[in-house]
Amino acid sequence: MAAEVKKRWYVVRAISGKEKKVKEYLEYEVSRLKLDEFVGQILIPTEKVFQIRKGKKVSKEKAYLPGYVLVEAALSGEVPHVIRSIPNVIGFLGNEKGGDPSPMRLSEVNRILGKVDELSESEEEMKIPFVVGEGVKVIDGPFNNFTGTIDEINEEKKKLKVMVKIFGRKNLLELSYMQVEKEV
Repeated sequence: MAAEVKKRWYVVRAISGKEKKVKEYLEYEVSRLKLDEFVGQILIPTEKVFQIRKGKKVSKEKAYLPGYVLVEAALSGEVPHVIRSIPNVIGFLGNEKGGDPSPMRLSEVNRILGKVDELSESEEEMKIPFVVGEGVKVIDGPFNNFTGTIDEINEEKKKLKVMVKIFGRKNLLELSYMQVEKEV
């Protein structure tokens, strides 16, 4: 019985938008070449983003590090060559161009994996996407299609007070982040 192979996390650069393909192809190659003892998890760091579509809140996953795939691997023998030869892979993230791949620090890995776990557990914290005084368009609710300016932001409740002109009079509406979008 061989000693357990020590795997570390590496960052593989991929063509942006092709991360899923790289992951699928890499998983296929690992099983085809029986390299599972050298290659562990293959992750695409994603985050959930919410949008309102037709009045419904829809969540979709989006890569928050586009162009990067995390690979837990022991880079011995053929492994680096196999990873580099996957279509859409640009190469490893390393210290110097063409140099050896540098493993990620455990703290970085945990931060990214933590973010992935946190997202799967909690309804993710939306960053405050709005600024007081900014123009917004209402996209949901009875005031759909009205435009106004942000008067106040309540971060905790994820609500905005928006000054909207309705029939020539200004009214202050309280709306959730989900009910408005920035005016373009």
